[in-house]
Amino acid sequence: MRTFFLRLGVNAVAIFVTAALLPGIRVRDENPLTYLLLGILFGVLNAVVKPVLKVLTCPLILLTLGLFILVINGLILLLTSVLSGGALVVDGLGTAILGGIVMSLTNVVLEALLGLRGKDD
Repeated sequence: MRTFFLRLGVNAVAIFVTAALLPGIRVRDENPLTYLLLGILFGVLNAVVKPVLKVLTCPLILLTLGLFILVINGLILLLTSVLSGGALVVDGLGTAILGGIVMSLTNVVLEALLGLRGKDD
């Protein structure tokens, strides 16, 4: 359970960092609860929708040697924006793909620092 809450915090911080770095991504209400709720939504979409998209686009992933996963990450961020009811604003697919890259890098760094890499608790 501890790992779940740490991952939730990591997602929230990743959204904060992404919104701070990219001008095309904004969080409407910048209080910590908004970031936590967006982190929950992003985490759920990552756990449920992303595996389905990976299976459906497996030929494209193989054809592009894995680079299409960057597009999938951007689509998950864009879907988070749509489902957030305006709490997260992403200007377009290109911005979403860049945001997905920033979020992925932030997640990798924070999970490594917190010792969460490879844990599924």
